[in-house]
Amino acid sequence: MTQTVGYVDNGLIWVGLIVIYGLLVAIGGLIGYAKAKSKVSLISGLVSGLVLVIAAYMTSNGSPNGLTLATIVAVILLIVFSIRWSKTKALMPSGLMAILSLCAAIAFGIGKFLNS
Repeated sequence: MTQTVGYVDNGLIWVGLIVIYGLLVAIGGLIGYAKAKSKVSLISGLVSGLVLVIAAYMTSNGSPNGLTLATIVAVILLIVFSIRWSKTKALMPSGLMAILSLCAAIAFGIGKFLNS
């Protein structure tokens, strides 16, 4: 069930946030490949971005599982980037992505809670 906030559909807000996060993840994978020739970054970034776009599509069609899927992806990426950040101690890129993934996981989890 979606609610209207002003003239904006609440579900549309979640779709937009999921798409933005997915694009940032995919772009991060492309940058990782361009800078370090890391095929792992390329594949994981594009696959994660694609799964997030699928989650956004599911959310746009009113499926409660879209936000669940987005939350799961954000938590997995939070774990992966937190481990990398603890090893490298470098804010860029793993620290930034860990923080972004934490924010996304919290936001999507709240969205799931509010829309259930």
